[in-house]
Amino acid sequence: MEPVRLHPACIRCLLEKQLASFPDGIGVEEEIEYMQRVLRVIADAPKTASAPVLVHDIGRIQKEMFGYEPDYSAVKSHFNGVMLAKAEEIEERLQGAADPLKRAIQYAMTGNYIDFGAMQKVEEEQLERLLEKSQEIVVDPKEYEALRRELLAGRNVVYLTDNCGEIVLDKLLMKEILRQNPQARITAIVRGAPALNDATVEDAQQVGLSQVARVIGNGSAIAGTCLDKICRQAKDAIDAADVILAKGQANFETLRGCGKNVFYIFMCKCGLFSSRFQVPLFHGMLVHDKNS
Repeated sequence: MEPVRLHPACIRCLLEKQLASFPDGIGVEEEIEYMQRVLRVIADAPKTASAPVLVHDIGRIQKEMFGYEPDYSAVKSHFNGVMLAKAEEIEERLQGAADPLKRAIQYAMTGNYIDFGAMQKVEEEQLERLLEKSQEIVVDPKEYEALRRELLAGRNVVYLTDNCGEIVLDKLLMKEILRQNPQARITAIVRGAPALNDATVEDAQQVGLSQVARVIGNGSAIAGTCLDKICRQAKDAIDAADVILAKGQANFETLRGCGKNVFYIFMCKCGLFSSRFQVPLFHGMLVHDKNS
């Protein structure tokens, strides 16, 4: 039986963000129709549906009624550039760390801040502060040791990416995995079509992700990984994986309880996640699927 993925807090958040997502100047009747259709999507959703799926469905209503989709291409390119400019310095820090793998995970957690879906606003000054304090993130020692063993022993590693900018830090983590396990083969799976500021194949090319991994799109525009909605190539790669790293809250929301050998890496960016894991806002998490 699939787990319940909807939560009252998610529904409230969806309503607040989506009910106002229409262009200025539309008529009252159109505004009412849009709101009613959004409410209908949420009301008709099964409890097993996740918030990223509902956001995707509401996006189709916006495109159908108003003929537009939010364009994050400039934002994605910008934050890829911001993080590429920091990559050399961060990699030097990793090389000097007592535990480079753990340190790379802490950086990857921090990069999950660059999320225009969960965040009202992404501030570069805040990102810089979080990066500087990333080594203070307390990583669950049992989860970390379990992940380290899996990564050192695994041959087929799948890395489910999330946001642009963030993927630069994902790349550095992948490089560290390969340094410690040269026999590993990493497949990085990105979104199959634009979804908020999530990384696609084109964004992966901008940061040179193919230098460390085989990069494939998942065939979906949902901001997460729904196993019943992704393409066969991505599904086969996930099924063949010895260990899976899944980045971001959306991947957690869509995959939680899937029963696969998934380790979720993300930052708690909303009250629901902070409350669920009993940590402060903007705290990084490493959680195995069996403990989710």
